[in-house]
Amino acid sequence: YVMASYASIIMSLEEEFNWLLKEEVHSVLKQLQDVLKEASRRFSTPTPGLESQQKQENFILGSSTMDQVKGVLTLQGEALTQADINLKVAKSSQVLHFQFREDKLWKLQQIQDARNHVNQALQLLGSHDESYHFKTGAEVNKLMDAVMLQLTRARNRLTTPASMTLPELATSGLMKMFTPPMPGDVMVNFYINLSKLCLTVYQLHVLPSNTTKNFKPAGSSVLHNPGAMFELNNNRFEVSHVHKVECVVPWLNDTLVFFTISLQLCQQLKDKVYVCPSRRSHKVTQRLKAAALIG
Repeated sequence: YVMASYASIIMSLEEEFNWLLKEEVHSVLKQLQDVLKEASRRFSTPTPGLESQQKQENFILGSSTMDQVKGVLTLQGEALTQADINLKVAKSSQVLHFQFREDKLWKLQQIQDARNHVNQALQLLGSHDESYHFKTGAEVNKLMDAVMLQLTRARNRLTTPASMTLPELATSGLMKMFTPPMPGDVMVNFYINLSKLCLTVYQLHVLPSNTTKNFKPAGSSVLHNPGAMFELNNNRFEVSHVHKVECVVPWLNDTLVFFTISLQLCQQLKDKVYVCPSRRSHKVTQRLKAAALIG
């Protein structure tokens, strides 16, 4: 009687686990693909001559407490297609105005990288269509781990802006995007921080060669502070003013939510296949042995 019960329970567990591998795994993979396709669609980039799924959106960047810098940025997917910046020069009433040259657009590397990681996750999911039969829980775990790695990298690119040195900023391609050209004592940077599009403007002054200031070049940072120094083309500069303005981009916020949902789906599937039949069987065996002893 005990052996018959043991065999029927083991068979039941095997059937349950095979159903999980055959049916529920593919159901979750389909959910993941649907969520990530929606995220990927938001990243679409403008293609000349073709209408993009991602419409152009204007974002006004300013501060209620500070009017030194105001910007209107046009974002389409991963690309800034236009930037219009007004800078009120410190200790002067002069207002400088810059905008992107008409033949230029600036791709935000963070969004580009995040999109690539999402597409890699979609490729991984697409490599196992509904006809594919997973043999073991370990195989499912391996796929989920690979997908989760890409999703974590995608999320990290949006939540962790790149650090840059001041000379890197000064010589970046972004400085050549504007008309009229940026003066030598102004630098700008654009980056994504979570769901925010950020604009930072640095005003500089040249340090005299006979300065008594202790010159110490600043390291790499997302945001440099006033007083930071650097050297470029045998000239030494100090940051005199820093202006940072930002604006929430709703679709970036949506995308971060999609990443969270996807990571949760992956983890839930991993949890379901974690207790494999052999582990369950061991527990059942122990219980049946105990029942036999009692009997």
